[in-house]
Amino acid sequence: MKHVLSIAGTDPSGGAGAAADCKTFCAHGCFALNVITAVVSQNTQGVRGYMDVTPDLIADQIDAVFEDIDVDAVKIGMVSVPETIRVIADKLRQYQPRFVVIDPVMVATSGHRLLVPEAEQTLKEVLLPLADVLTPNIPEAEVLTGKTIENLSDMEDAAKAISAMGARAVLVKGGHRVEDATDILFDGQELHYFKGKRVDSTSTHGTGCSLSSAIASDLANGMSLADAVAEAKQYVYEGIAHAEPIGKGHGPIHHFYELYKKAGLQ
Repeated sequence: MKHVLSIAGTDPSGGAGAAADCKTFCAHGCFALNVITAVVSQNTQGVRGYMDVTPDLIADQIDAVFEDIDVDAVKIGMVSVPETIRVIADKLRQYQPRFVVIDPVMVATSGHRLLVPEAEQTLKEVLLPLADVLTPNIPEAEVLTGKTIENLSDMEDAAKAISAMGARAVLVKGGHRVEDATDILFDGQELHYFKGKRVDSTSTHGTGCSLSSAIASDLANGMSLADAVAEAKQYVYEGIAHAEPIGKGHGPIHHFYELYKKAGLQ
């Protein structure tokens, strides 16, 4: 069994952040580890507030994991302040995990901004170059590049521009596109296209967290990057398509749909 670490914020409603990461790891047959970067007060209707964990405690959590357990992949989510970003980057350089997947969580599904403006440059300069895969959605890719994205050509340009900032591979997610849900992966050499079917559903809470966590799990399990992205996209699609109606807002995806199906618990 591979060991995959989430470095992210909390979600007491269980649909996003570290909760979604760990559910996704387990759904992919991996052992889930987690380091908490921020305690977030949120539910399916939105984010109410958050409190950042101190850099020293984040560092101590990371040390506690790596000094005891072999880590096969790391997924990084909410890192809202420069101090948090720097301490995580220091620890990644110290322990050098095989795979690092970064979901640049800047804006929650509800629209709440989770990355303070002064942290954006730190993210680009310090953490982004350590990513084996960076998974921005279109609004996040616009923040990172400073350019408006309106079509597939713009997504291609954004993926290449972000890769030039240091990330080894960039997956620009097209879920915010109106006409389709095509994602574009630039692996540093080639562009890969992942077409998706749009689901008419409000169960989209934590989709970005779950996608990046699925990619990290698949890489840890030995998949190629392109195959990992394809599987992760299908995993999230099935999770949305078979989600249970939980909460009064944007509910969570069904992280364990395939396992429930195999167990006859549909």
